[in-house]
Amino acid sequence: MIEKDLSTLSEREVYKLFTGTIVPRPIAFVTSLSEKGVLNGAPFSYFSIVSTVPPLISLSIQRKNGVMKDTARNILCQKEFVVHGVDKTNLTAVNGSAASLPPEESEIEKTGLSIKKSRKISVPGVSEAKVRMECILYDHLEIKEDGKTTADLLLGKVVYAHLSEEIHDEGRIRMDAYDPVARLAGANYSTLGETIHLERPE
Repeated sequence: MIEKDLSTLSEREVYKLFTGTIVPRPIAFVTSLSEKGVLNGAPFSYFSIVSTVPPLISLSIQRKNGVMKDTARNILCQKEFVVHGVDKTNLTAVNGSAASLPPEESEIEKTGLSIKKSRKISVPGVSEAKVRMECILYDHLEIKEDGKTTADLLLGKVVYAHLSEEIHDEGRIRMDAYDPVARLAGANYSTLGETIHLERPE
């Protein structure tokens, strides 16, 4: 076995280790509103379920040189955001939203995605996603190392969900119709591939 002491690795080396081994990762395409009303859109793969009671998801947004990203700043300001599922039909547009733009420019406008009004929150989503979850900020934790904040861990409470009719089947999600895309390392993504069915023991 190759052994690595993470205390001796650079930030880049740890990033490559994590993104290459913690795979596949679901992608959250997040829309948020700035103080000036600019609709921001960005993808994040440091994303997961936290709990079902209450219905919480987690979103970790890394800072660049200690500077908070637009999405994190917007969420902390407005206390609302929308999380969208990513699949092969919207992957190219979502990937395009990752471009570095100034806060006064909207990634949604640049990628040509269609704005969709939310039901319970003021932040709109996009209609191209088969899954759209309206969230309110539940909690925020600053991740620190050596006294410096390196990331913002955001917990969002899902208050409303929108599901495409093609993927919804009596309360279950049809994976073949959803066909989500996951993040791998570098510029690589993956689809579901083979599904393995295995019952849990009693």
